[in-house]
Amino acid sequence: MMKKHLEYIKKIESIIEKISVDGMGSIEQAASLMAETLMKKKRIYLFGTGHSHMLAEELFYRAGGLVEIHPVLIDELMLHVSASGSTEAEREEGLAEKIFTDYLMSEGDTIFIISNSGRNGVVIDMALLCREKGMNVIALTNIEHTMSGASRHHCGKRLCEIAHIVLDNGGCVGDACIEVEGVVGKICPTSTVCGAMILNSVVARAVEICAENGYYPDHFASANIDNGDEINAAFIEKYQKEVKHL
Repeated sequence: MMKKHLEYIKKIESIIEKISVDGMGSIEQAASLMAETLMKKKRIYLFGTGHSHMLAEELFYRAGGLVEIHPVLIDELMLHVSASGSTEAEREEGLAEKIFTDYLMSEGDTIFIISNSGRNGVVIDMALLCREKGMNVIALTNIEHTMSGASRHHCGKRLCEIAHIVLDNGGCVGDACIEVEGVVGKICPTSTVCGAMILNSVVARAVEICAENGYYPDHFASANIDNGDEINAAFIEKYQKEVKHL
C-alpha cells in the first residue's frame, strides 16, 4: 500500500497532468488577456478570500514576480485577524463597491478572482461589479466543487458563470483528497498548490507574449542574491505610489 505522503504527491501530479492537457486553452486565453492588459498599461488585480487570498499574494512582490501586480488584501477576509470570522465575512454581500473604490479599479483593468467553491457572496459581488464596470474577469476556481452546490448569492450565479475566462484548479468536491483509515473525512487540500502552478503558468506565457511584441515587463529579483536589494529598491521607488501594498 502506498504511503499517504506519496499518494498526495501522486494526486497533485495527476491534477497537474490533467491541467496541462485540458486547461491549456484557458491558460492561453488568460495569458493573452494579461499580456494585453500589461501592454496597455492597465492594472492586474488578484482577489481571494480565506485561504484563496494566499494566491493573491503568490504573484506579489517575490523573486521573479511581476512588479505591476495589485493584490487585494482585506483584513476581515483573510485569516490573520479571525479565521472563523473570515468564513462569515466572505459570505456577506455589499463589500465589493468599497473594495473597487479603495483599489482604484477602472475599465480595462483585469482581475483574477480566486475561489475554490466559487459560490460565496463577496466573490460573486466582486465579479458582477467588475464586469459591470468594464473590467476583464478571470476566475480561478474548482469546477467540480462549484457545480456540486448552489450559489450563496442572491443572483443565483456562481463565479464561473460570471467570469470571462475560467481557470479550473482540477480539485475535487471539498478540496481535500486523502483518506486515512480510521480518520473521518479527507485531509490535504489541492487548490493552493495547483492554483499557484496555474497562475505562474499564466504569467510565464503572458511575459512571453509581451516579449514577442517588444514589451518587457518589470519583475523583481530575489532579495537574497547579489544586487537583489538594489534591483528591487529601484522598482519600489518607481511603483510605490502606483501599487497599493508595495
